[in-house]
Amino acid sequence: MVPFFVQIKCKMGQSYAVADALSEAEIASEIYSTAGDYDLLVKFYVERDVDIGHFVNEKVQSIPGVQDTYTIITFKAF
Repeated sequence: MVPFFVQIKCKMGQSYAVADALSEAEIASEIYSTAGDYDLLVKFYVERDVDIGHFVNEKVQSIPGVQDTYTIITFKAF
């Protein structure tokens, strides 16, 4: 499994709805609310053969209330 993180900027007043949708879809490992430029920080795991760009486009950016995303691809856990 390959881990990666996505920071999500939500439309005004939609943070909890987006977090609930991610939780209900059972695609996220961890979901955190954050302060700053983005509203949520979400950790995902996908199989090695899954295209992360397509995953984010189809599974995350398509959620109603998502305004913008910033994907962080990780290399090694310490």
